[in-house]
Amino acid sequence: MNITPPSKSNPTKQTLLMLALVLAVVVLAFAAGYMSRGFFITQDYPLLSQAVSILQDHGLKPIPTEPALEYGMIQGLLQAYNDPYTVFVQPPQNKLQTEQLQGSFGGIGMRMEKDSQGLIRLYPLPDSTSLKAGVLDGDRLFAVEALQITSDTGLDTIQAALNGPVGEKVTVTIGHAPDFAPLKLSIDRAETALPSVTWNLVPEDSRVGSVHVSIIASTTSSEIQKAIANLQARGASYFILDLRNNGGGLLDAGVDVARLFLKQGIVIDQQYRGQPVQSFKVDKPGPLADLPLVILINKGTASAAEIIAGALRAQDRVKLIGTPTYGKDTIQLVFDMPDGSSLHVTAAKWWVPGFPVPLQPDVSDADDPNSDAIELKAVQVLEGQ
Repeated sequence: MNITPPSKSNPTKQTLLMLALVLAVVVLAFAAGYMSRGFFITQDYPLLSQAVSILQDHGLKPIPTEPALEYGMIQGLLQAYNDPYTVFVQPPQNKLQTEQLQGSFGGIGMRMEKDSQGLIRLYPLPDSTSLKAGVLDGDRLFAVEALQITSDTGLDTIQAALNGPVGEKVTVTIGHAPDFAPLKLSIDRAETALPSVTWNLVPEDSRVGSVHVSIIASTTSSEIQKAIANLQARGASYFILDLRNNGGGLLDAGVDVARLFLKQGIVIDQQYRGQPVQSFKVDKPGPLADLPLVILINKGTASAAEIIAGALRAQDRVKLIGTPTYGKDTIQLVFDMPDGSSLHVTAAKWWVPGFPVPLQPDVSDADDPNSDAIELKAVQVLEGQ
């Protein structure tokens, strides 16, 4: 049998053919994705597809562009889903929430306020990188990187643009009074703590230390231990854990805080759809298990904050003072989306055995904005213990 040897091809021609093939594959993949998306909307949601077409063809106003259109569709989906805790969070707010729960972020250390004209005024914090770079009190902010600041730009959007990885620089365009001529500054981002815990001695009784927890973050357990140690060094021997207006945060962090004050037992049980019940237990006595303690609660105490209060009350570890709590006993899984947004989906329930939420106080106190009154009542309860 005769075999004809292959002819030698032109390398340039081969390269061009390969590029053309790759381009064809990319185009076909994009077209398939686009068509499948359109097919999905048309076949599964024909009314939605028709409504979009009607707006495009007859609406006086132009139809919203991406991502606003897609965000609106997601919000409509969640409204129909009808679960108050399943929510969609847009990128700026998602970034700030994540930083708050982590307990720190990379920022440049300045406070922002809107003036009467809706313009952003800057006030650098002491020892901040913004102050060192030349930002002055009352400066106007015109831009952060490519983000142009207008009176309609939200503070969350600006803050999210300013924050970023520690050690990286961010370019801001500001203006000094009185002429506010634009000036570009390149400012280092430095780690900035977002404390979830503050504390003080009760003015009327210096034997009592009050620990205020604003959110349940990953750092809250260590912050509480730091607060207790500081108050003890200043003479406190009785303690108030103030969980009023604490909307919760990370479930695992809430369990860790409860374990600080317990010697044994179950903190909470939880159950996901179709899964067996899972128990979070105390493995060993916590470092604050013998600390004389009461907890303040109100209608703003929710979720992980209710876990702490409920777990301690269920084991007769504390008395609860205040008003009934909010009553949020569900767990949300957070799914990060490619554009920086996130979808928070209710996926499970939790409960403190024998103590359903909303939690009821042992000592009732009207939701008085005067915190001194309820702290004095807490002191009386502690003295009675």
